Amino acid sequence: MIPISEGFPGVAKAGQENRSTLLSILALEVHGLSCLEGCLRLGENREEKACASWCKMGVFPRSISLILFLAIGCSSASAKDLALVSNKSNEVQSVSLADLAKICKGQLSRWPDGKPVTFVMLDPESAEMKPVLQRVYETNADQVKALITTANHGRSSHPAIIVVSSDEALVQKVASLPGAVGLVDVYSITGGIAVLRVASKLPLEPGYPLHGN
Repeated sequence: MIPISEGFPGVAKAGQENRSTLLSILALEVHGLSCLEGCLRLGENREEKACASWCKMGVFPRSISLILFLAIGCSSASAKDLALVSNKSNEVQSVSLADLAKICKGQLSRWPDGKPVTFVMLDPESAEMKPVLQRVYETNADQVKALITTANHGRSSHPAIIVVSSDEALVQKVASLPGAVGLVDVYSITGGIAVLRVASKLPLEPGYPLHGN
């Protein structure tokens, strides 16, 4: 994962000096508020001036805010969440759990804008995929491998499902392939991809269906 200090000048310092304020701003932004609106919501918070000063650096796009929120906040979570990430050209912002299952099984061929759907995943036998096998595929690794072979039959030029060896490779593939989505550890999210809601929830939110074991 890209360290907080890389690509976002001043973020690491601000995170150390005003951790609670920064988390508050980013949490509010994830829920649709701008940085300045977040400051106002903090009301009489004793760090409001620090918040206002931070916002003068510019209002973060929501995708960057989410990355920072996850990067700073997820270390406090007792278990890792898997994030559904997407190529930035994808116009979809949220998918239902039922549609996620179709995507993972290669049963959804195109997005509403016509782009072909490609699901990028880790090896079904990897430990990271265990919650996906349990909650999305509802079967074992061998059955998922057979499903991948079937889904990709006749689609050699544009496979429905691509298996990669690492989170880093997954993120790179999703970032470079229009229409691609994948499930990745929240610690591996970068600014080159978008994060989609699953069942109207983002990673780390209560009720998120892909919370790790």
